[in-house]
Amino acid sequence: MTTSRPAGPPSDGLAPNALAALPPAPPEPPSGGGQRRAILTLSVGHACVDVYQGAVSALVPFFVADRNYTYAAASGVVLAASLLSSLVQPAFGALTDRRSMPWLLPLSTALCGIGIAFSGVGSSYPLTLLCVAVAGVGIAAYHPESARVARIASRGSHTAMGWFSLGGNIGFALAPLLVTPVVGAGGLGATPVLVLPAALGAALALLAVRRGSAAAEGPGTRTAGADDRPDDRRSFVRLTLAIVCRSVVFVVLGSFISLYARQRTGGGTAVGAAALFVLYLGGAVGTVLGSALAARWTRVRVVRRSYVASAAAVAGVVLVPGPALYLFVALASAGLYVPFSLQVTLGQDYLPSRVGTASGVTLGLAVSVGGVLSPAVGALADATSLRTALLPLITLPALGWLLTRPLPEPALPAQR
Repeated sequence: MTTSRPAGPPSDGLAPNALAALPPAPPEPPSGGGQRRAILTLSVGHACVDVYQGAVSALVPFFVADRNYTYAAASGVVLAASLLSSLVQPAFGALTDRRSMPWLLPLSTALCGIGIAFSGVGSSYPLTLLCVAVAGVGIAAYHPESARVARIASRGSHTAMGWFSLGGNIGFALAPLLVTPVVGAGGLGATPVLVLPAALGAALALLAVRRGSAAAEGPGTRTAGADDRPDDRRSFVRLTLAIVCRSVVFVVLGSFISLYARQRTGGGTAVGAAALFVLYLGGAVGTVLGSALAARWTRVRVVRRSYVASAAAVAGVVLVPGPALYLFVALASAGLYVPFSLQVTLGQDYLPSRVGTASGVTLGLAVSVGGVLSPAVGALADATSLRTALLPLITLPALGWLLTRPLPEPALPAQR
């Protein structure tokens, strides 16, 4: 987040030589309408990318039904999308700290679509893993640069970043609604149709790059978030570990909630798709709610309380039978996503000199790393039961609360 130098004589007692040491004043923020258009474009692009994160989980029941995958094999598909993304995402974040790379937005969006489009073609398990891994690389490349650009466009506004994050949540929510009818009607061989959101997202990204990159990186604009404050690495590490706890819960639920809902209610494919839709839609509601709550309380307080609420809701998902499962899925999802955009801006404020790296970790690495544990949960489910394998998830939000208890609230611009 950048700070502006007063235009007139100092009124805070700073000596002239102290004012001379301040960074050059950035250009005026964009007009309200221009800012809204920029955030809207980025949000829609974010939705077009994150629909492919949700698509991996939405495809799992079809892989199990059509190819007789075990729980462990099915979760290996989730791992392939998550592991490579987790490993390369910090590298993309570090690159965006060094130079602007807006061309990554259309390229990474296209990679996401191509990977998922070919994931159902053929019956080779290694080929399927390769395709979803390509999509994972696209997701890894997209998030650090898009979060950096969103921070520039929003001028560090929590509300604007909340709308940007909401776009990704909507993409998640739309994934089962897109995948289920396409693959349900045409089988796994119909997955090439799923390239359409990527085509839209890449076109929007190209338009945004052509119209906005010069303005965003013009003379006098500093690197997003570089505001001369020291990095608080200890708080950033604590925040990252808490996000990992949240990520494990959400990714594992996303991987198995369709199958679990069918077991607990005795329904078919539509019942599982509905549970996945509720999970992702609850995330969208939670993101909007988080921005509203942060306007009333501090971000850190909202994050802490959301973890407490999430622990109770996840317990309901695992332990409550019947149709009430859907209510607890919605509550768990909302609780897990209330802190989502707040943790992104907190991470950027804890590492003000490395906004790209902070974005890559909080928006990407710590989110996708949850998929790394999916095979272990799948193997435990194969050995015992899916309900038994999901029981440990209840403890993770509580651990996230413990990790966030010592976190300080970064100073607001007027306090710096």
